[in-house]
Amino acid sequence: MAQPDDLLNDDDYPAYTMGRAAEIVGASQDFLRRLDEAKLIIPFRSPGGHRRYSRYQLRLAVRAREMVDHGTALEAACRIIILEDQLEEALHHNQNHRCHQQADAA
Repeated sequence: MAQPDDLLNDDDYPAYTMGRAAEIVGASQDFLRRLDEAKLIIPFRSPGGHRRYSRYQLRLAVRAREMVDHGTALEAACRIIILEDQLEEALHHNQNHRCHQQADAA
């Protein structure tokens, strides 16, 4: 079982209720629901069915809110963020692959 300190440092641990998440993000609870509908953030569900958000998800929500505040349509903002994250993951994967190839060649 994870220790409390481990959970506090885990960006994926669903620590925040919808109300607290909305407060942290600076948006309405409806905005968070819309991010779920747009498939940017799929919150964890408590045994009672309540939405729970991780710090990573809150960072995505803040990015989306900032883009929407600057005039980007919500659906477009979500798609941009998803694509940016996929690109970052692919670049990271390629870098790791290159490092392994260089290590094998040495």
